[in-house]
Amino acid sequence: MTTLGERLARGRGWMREHPLALDGALALGVLVCMVAGSFVDRHGGPHGGPDFGGRTPDAGSVLLMLAGAAALVMRRRTPLGVLLVTGSVTLMEHVAEDPPAPVAMSAVVALYTVASRTDRPTTWRVGPLTMTVLTGAAMLFGSAPWYSQENLGVFAWTGMAAAAGDAVRSRRAVVDAIRERAERAERTREEEARRRVAEERLRIARDLHDVVAHHIALVNVQAGVAAHVMDKRPDQAKEALAHVREASRSALNELRATVGLLRQSGDPEAPTEPAPGLAVLDELLDTFRNAGLPVELARTDQGTELPAAVDLAAYRIIQEALTNVRKHAGPDARAEVSVVRVGRTVEVTVLDNGVPTEKTADSGGHGLIGMRERVTALGGALTAGPRYGDGFRVQAILPVTARTGEAT
Repeated sequence: MTTLGERLARGRGWMREHPLALDGALALGVLVCMVAGSFVDRHGGPHGGPDFGGRTPDAGSVLLMLAGAAALVMRRRTPLGVLLVTGSVTLMEHVAEDPPAPVAMSAVVALYTVASRTDRPTTWRVGPLTMTVLTGAAMLFGSAPWYSQENLGVFAWTGMAAAAGDAVRSRRAVVDAIRERAERAERTREEEARRRVAEERLRIARDLHDVVAHHIALVNVQAGVAAHVMDKRPDQAKEALAHVREASRSALNELRATVGLLRQSGDPEAPTEPAPGLAVLDELLDTFRNAGLPVELARTDQGTELPAAVDLAAYRIIQEALTNVRKHAGPDARAEVSVVRVGRTVEVTVLDNGVPTEKTADSGGHGLIGMRERVTALGGALTAGPRYGDGFRVQAILPVTARTGEAT
């Protein structure tokens, strides 16, 4: 069984879909009221009161009432035209009959429609004009005194129709504005959600690239060392294979932690270990030293607690820069890493003395692009290019306060 609210909602929906039927029903109701009112003699009853059936409208009044009611069927399509027709038949009735039939009802409904369907300047022009013309006609052509209640009733009803229509139009405009703001806010939320998803995908892609490139490069180097000395120096080969195993284990752990970020909140085995940062920088440098790349470290940032995003970005930049050194700078290359706190920034620099190749140019592969994206997202700056003479230089200047508002 449907509730009363559902029936009302269904009825409103049907009326919105069939406005002409609604206007036809309204026109019929106004016609019935006008015809019923035309049989009332306002002063023919006992003690000068109204008397129903005290008079009978003539054929001309009936035709004018029919014309005024019929015009209301088109009130939504041409409100000003309907007002002109209903105002004209009302004026004709006041001129021809005394007392007139209540044809003014149709003009009142038409004036309300104009006020509710047009703008306020139009209402301010048409409303007073209609009030003046109809009230003046009632006063000039009627036998009753100009101050009679019938004449004042014409003035009051036309004024209330204009005011009510303007109030309805204003309320409709407010509701439309609220609905538009709600729809715009919903679109903005959806766009913001899509933007955040895209940023998160890009961040995870950068992390995956850094993890895979770093550890695969180490595995490749150590595997090459093991294959080279397997026959002559098996102890050194075993040590290289141990480094391969350790690098593979580290790669799997970091990949598990990174991919685990894609899990939903209710999924099992969600990652709980913290993201890598400068606190484990020594362990990162040891992996490169074990792979045969001499790395020196200079730090003046002790005691500085960086935001998580800045800490991770500094770690990944050093990791990716040293991976590029190991891959492209040649077998005799050496690297220097410095982490320096300067005011409200942290400068991370990676230098090497190798021979730069095309792959290490500023417009190179995804490694440098990923580093630049990380730094830009935090509001910092990255420079990368060949050094004077030999070698390559990567320097990132990161703010101590991340753009997310996380402070030290």
